[in-house]
Amino acid sequence: MPMSTIGELARQHTDLSKEQIGHLVNLASEWGMLADVCFADLLLYVPVEGDNWLVLAQVRAATGQTLYLADWVGSQTSSTERPLLATAMTTGVPCEGEIFIQGVVEDCRMMAIPVQFEGEVIAVLTREWSQHTGRQPGELERTYLEIFERFAEMIVRGAFPFVGRVADSSVAPRVGDGAIVLDADARVRYASPNATSALHRVGISANAVGQTLSELGVIDSSVRQAFERREPVVEEFEQTAEVTLLTRCIPIVDDIDGEPVVTGAVMLLRDVSELRRRDRLLLSKDATIREIHHRVKNNLQTISSLLRLQARRLESPEAKAAVAESVRRIRTIALVHETLSREPGDDVAFVEIVRPLLRLVEESLQSPERPMRFMVIGDGGRLAATVVTPLSVVLTELLQNAVDHGFPEGDGGGNVAVRLQVEESELLISVIDDGRGIPAGFKLADAKGLGLSIVRTLVTTELAGTIEMRPAHAEELAEVEFVPRDGNTGTVILLRVPLQSD
Repeated sequence: MPMSTIGELARQHTDLSKEQIGHLVNLASEWGMLADVCFADLLLYVPVEGDNWLVLAQVRAATGQTLYLADWVGSQTSSTERPLLATAMTTGVPCEGEIFIQGVVEDCRMMAIPVQFEGEVIAVLTREWSQHTGRQPGELERTYLEIFERFAEMIVRGAFPFVGRVADSSVAPRVGDGAIVLDADARVRYASPNATSALHRVGISANAVGQTLSELGVIDSSVRQAFERREPVVEEFEQTAEVTLLTRCIPIVDDIDGEPVVTGAVMLLRDVSELRRRDRLLLSKDATIREIHHRVKNNLQTISSLLRLQARRLESPEAKAAVAESVRRIRTIALVHETLSREPGDDVAFVEIVRPLLRLVEESLQSPERPMRFMVIGDGGRLAATVVTPLSVVLTELLQNAVDHGFPEGDGGGNVAVRLQVEESELLISVIDDGRGIPAGFKLADAKGLGLSIVRTLVTTELAGTIEMRPAHAEELAEVEFVPRDGNTGTVILLRVPLQSD
């Protein structure tokens, strides 16, 4: 059973408003940093019916030992078991005391912090830890706990989390990556060992304490903006040609005489040099692949031009027709490579191939005696290049077959539709025409023509799909608004191709 989200639990068990729930969601999105600086588990409680409390969210510190091996989100406790929750809720003031945790023999403590939103306490955030399994107090521990207490004061006032400034946890720096504590003048009060190591990698070996980042030679625009805006600022910059730092500066805002004043900040920094180096390699690889596609397209167009020149010197109509078919197949593959040369990555939206493909077939098979109208319906999604190339060749052959056999020269022309559908784990391509239809007794497996032989081979070997050709049903023609002439029954070709899983 999937775990419920904070919003779902709150809507199901409480009367909190949408805005209040949003505040709690933002708090839970930001509290990874808080757990890391207090070396403890954080739990978010809301009052529910029966003098009980519901655990809305839980986070473990990456810097300390957890008390809870199991996940307690969605579970309930009573005010009798956790009296500090009710005390914090009613007084609006943080409180601390001992608690009993089943299965934990050490003395455990809880700090209950009321969560205020727009002047009302709506939840209680708890810090829960064991006095015996905690870290030995040192400068880092004392500094981090002081930082936690200052952010706790902001939570009580409703000043944390910052409105609309939720960090992307997948890329944002964590406390363990490196933390620098700044005072009200943006001077370094403390730099963690990992932060000091990061500064060393950019060539800064001087003692950072007491200096501003700009005095140290570190780009400090994120700090200046955080102090000016009174909100977190994320910035990535290349400190040197080899070193790229990702920083997030979170201001500490105090209430002085009723006015919000920035009295310090925590800057988290992460060395992302290796990540960006890999990104550049991927971009270079991607550009190389696109260039290869472009050159293959040019070579295929050259071959196509040579074949057209050769066709002009031929006298046999059969030979000219055979060369023309070869040119069409080569141009189809060239079209795929041209599209791939413009697309990033190794996949492409198949409909972006089908549209120019229909124009190509229309140009090569259209004539005044046989006016044809082609149309595409639907969207086949994005397909890998290994699938697009054989699939495009198959579609070209099917379109040519539909025109050649369904609409003979001088027969007045007609309509052909290509419908693209994604059904669960496969792509369904339907080629529908309002032509003469297939002859009685026709079997696709017994067809001797080169085009259909190519189709069968590619569908079964390259695409691992299936293909079916049959007379069109009246409903199928009506769906695409085709009205066959008298004597015409139309044809439907159904091609099913399994989609590759990610």
